Amino acid sequence: MEGLYHDHLQRLCARADAVLAAAGYDGLVIASGSLQSPYLDDNAWPFRPNPRFQVWVPAPAPDCFVVYRPGQRPGLVFHQPEDYWYQPPPLPQGEYAAAFEPCIVRNPVELQHRPELRRGRWAVLGEPCAATAGLGDHDPAPVCLPLDYARAVKSGYELACMAQASLAGARAHRAAAAAFLDGAGEYAVHQAYCAAIRVREAELPYNNIVAFGAHAAVLHYQQLERQRPPDVRSFLLDAGARYAGYCCDITRTHAAHEDRFAALVRALDAAQQRLAGQVRPGTDYRDIHLAAHREIAGVLIEAGLVHGSTDEAVATGLTGVFFPHGIGHLLGVQVHDTGGLMAGPDGGVRPRPDGHPTLRLTRMLEAGMAVTIEPGVYFIESLLAAAAADQRRQRINWPLVAELRSCGGIRIEDNVVPQDGAPRNLTRAAFAAAA
Repeated sequence: MEGLYHDHLQRLCARADAVLAAAGYDGLVIASGSLQSPYLDDNAWPFRPNPRFQVWVPAPAPDCFVVYRPGQRPGLVFHQPEDYWYQPPPLPQGEYAAAFEPCIVRNPVELQHRPELRRGRWAVLGEPCAATAGLGDHDPAPVCLPLDYARAVKSGYELACMAQASLAGARAHRAAAAAFLDGAGEYAVHQAYCAAIRVREAELPYNNIVAFGAHAAVLHYQQLERQRPPDVRSFLLDAGARYAGYCCDITRTHAAHEDRFAALVRALDAAQQRLAGQVRPGTDYRDIHLAAHREIAGVLIEAGLVHGSTDEAVATGLTGVFFPHGIGHLLGVQVHDTGGLMAGPDGGVRPRPDGHPTLRLTRMLEAGMAVTIEPGVYFIESLLAAAAADQRRQRINWPLVAELRSCGGIRIEDNVVPQDGAPRNLTRAAFAAAA
């Protein structure tokens, strides 16, 4: 990645220059955030940095600050306390450290002593804290909105980081699948995943979804059963990894046996690849979501789960019984990266399609965006019960639903980048490299 970070930082500076000039600010202070503790406790939660800071600094620590004034080298105020209770964070190293004017402080309130912060009008991005008190306006919309909107289009450095995260995620997914086939339970599969890439649970980009059987019908299933139940037929794993703060978000579903559920997994995988092929510059992401309902209708009809035509399955809301979430979202330093519903750099909301309230991304795709494509077919008790109580019940093959109910559901998720020509599928490339 030599040179990529330098180009990335220059891009951030140019973007900040334009936004600050338009909003009437002289400079920018971005806080990394502070350690937070649970109520009545002195054990801090794992640190999660301010994402607006993370895009500037690959290895953030608590109580650090980017100080940027247009035309000047960006400064990094790095908090390294003298401490014998906890290990202080290591000093910045490598290409990114050389790009900043460094300032090591023992107390974050030393930020207040920087003379340039007493001249001009400053925008301060991050949670209010003692170190930034009185320095400027906190999270002003004319600065935050255009910066958040622009974050959707990634630099070459950011995409390289996401490709590395995808490689780690693919390796860990393969290790988890092997553990499942070897007889491990949910908890042991999760441990195998973390061990494969040598991370602690807190270092994952989100809580792994390790769902055996009917648990896969819970979209964000959060438990990890210690004992493996008998006769497990399926395994859904939604789990990611990080590289320099950037995320991958990968889901795979495995069948324990060669049966009708396995055939359904293959059919959805083929549909998912057709949808991933639509991720191109100039495409309305909402159209991909609507196309996903048509693809899933075809999968359901071909499998014999529903009767009728594709048009009927979509128009009657039948596909929503089996596929109740959006087709995907933006991806970056946040798993659900910011700005997915923004109408433009000045804010506003680009509406979701009628009847699709859970879609997280409604923007026109641009080259360099990173998005997920994650269709699913689920057997969710509450949604099936609602369909059984109205006219949709006549179009559902209830005996087949009963046969597959214990499998919970299927989700297949790739991370895809629109570009000139064929889309770049970070996930499929990573699995091929990890084979």
